Amino acid sequence: MSHLMNNYARQAVAFTHGEGCQLFDEQGRRYLDGLAGIAVNTLGHNHPRLVRALSDQVARLIHVSNVYRIKEQEILADRLAALSGMDEVFFCNSGCEANEAAIKLARMFGHQKDIDQPAIIVMERAFHGRTLATLSATGNRKVQAGFEPLVHGFVRVPYADLAAIEQVAMNNPSVVAVLFEPVQGEGGIYAASDDFMRGLRRICDQRGWLLMVDEVQCGMGRTGHWFAHQHAGIKVDVMALAKGLGSGVPIGACLTAGAAAGIFKPGNHGSTFGGNPLACTAALTTLAVMEDDQLLPRAVILGQRICDRLREQLAGLPAVLDIRGNGLMIGVELDRPCGGLVAAGLDAGILINVTADRVVRLLPPLVMADAEADELVDTLVTVLKAFLDA
Repeated sequence: MSHLMNNYARQAVAFTHGEGCQLFDEQGRRYLDGLAGIAVNTLGHNHPRLVRALSDQVARLIHVSNVYRIKEQEILADRLAALSGMDEVFFCNSGCEANEAAIKLARMFGHQKDIDQPAIIVMERAFHGRTLATLSATGNRKVQAGFEPLVHGFVRVPYADLAAIEQVAMNNPSVVAVLFEPVQGEGGIYAASDDFMRGLRRICDQRGWLLMVDEVQCGMGRTGHWFAHQHAGIKVDVMALAKGLGSGVPIGACLTAGAAAGIFKPGNHGSTFGGNPLACTAALTTLAVMEDDQLLPRAVILGQRICDRLREQLAGLPAVLDIRGNGLMIGVELDRPCGGLVAAGLDAGILINVTADRVVRLLPPLVMADAEADELVDTLVTVLKAFLDA
């Protein structure tokens, strides 16, 4: 009997090692990774440049406190600022911590404008984390249930609905920011249009609000741009990053620009482990490999290949309601709950995920080869058809 807390519905497999987009279990069986640790393993498994960089860093220095300068952190902040056009970076350990920082920052921004109860507009189907504040911002009642009272200060609107946001603007003078995901991952792979993002930027400028973007899952090149909001050609005031930033080493970041920059002062926020030398080396190496190996355009090409192959092989199946994707964020929506497909996929030798009850989610590593992508699709189609025929 394990002493682990029972808060995960774990599959009955334990992996011992990986190579690229392949994983191997205790019996030596091979699996194709179509999930990348939920958009975390950007460079797959056992990438030689990442292994070498981390080994060298471990031999030098793993952790020091943020009481002192950390050179790797400064270099990474400069790199992220150059890629994003942002001004400042706060490092933490995870996506929910990055979003927590964004929420705290928005509240301080509101208080500086003499707003007693600052409010943040959030979206239906959103997922921003599992801490009390990010859980409250999340638009999923299932993950909120049992943790009431939730944190106040969030106003929820339908996803990507400018008219609803305008309506809130006319009726709630306490709003100080909007927080949204350019592509909702946990919500079922829904992408905001470029027109919506541009319209949202316009509204925030008119109202003096902060435009805050959660790029925890959809950032880091997964949609073909470094950050998904860049498809719309806009700049944001606050951006949360994590997941793929460290290729498996925990690291998150909250970036600020414009009116959001300079709000936090010493003592306002912090993190013990955030931005330590090991995590920052992982992120710097990830960024370097992505750029050197041109993984951003590769994400677009490979994502299109997977979607085209899925549409070809699943055409005519009435149970398949939609196949949608943005780069290497791909969802296959069915007309019924399909959580059992995770175990069925594992039995067939592929790692997949089901989100929003009815959406098969694919988030493969950005280093996946064409032949592996074809194998992933062909195996998934076989599993899907067997599930639908059962």
